[in-house]
Amino acid sequence: MTNKWILAPVLALAVAGCASNADRRAAVRGALIGAAGGAAVSAITGGDLAEGAAIGAAGGAAIGVITQDGRKREVYRDRNGGRYWVDDRGRRRSVRN
Repeated sequence: MTNKWILAPVLALAVAGCASNADRRAAVRGALIGAAGGAAVSAITGGDLAEGAAIGAAGGAAIGVITQDGRKREVYRDRNGGRYWVDDRGRRRSVRN
């Protein structure tokens, strides 16, 4: 069991290092923080650690993309229901979940 907890952060850092653009890095960073927070809350409340980490990672990734570079992004919806935000250069960036 201890080996799993040592291997998980190492693999997460390896995946984070492979991210090529800012959107992916922000999503991975948010997922890592969310997973740690979700696991911690599950440990405190007596829940399943893996489930808490998965829920935290999903929420953290979404928040990481929206708040890229520490700034909150306004998220809009287009006519087709797609979600996007506008970067500093006026380009639309889609929100991927």
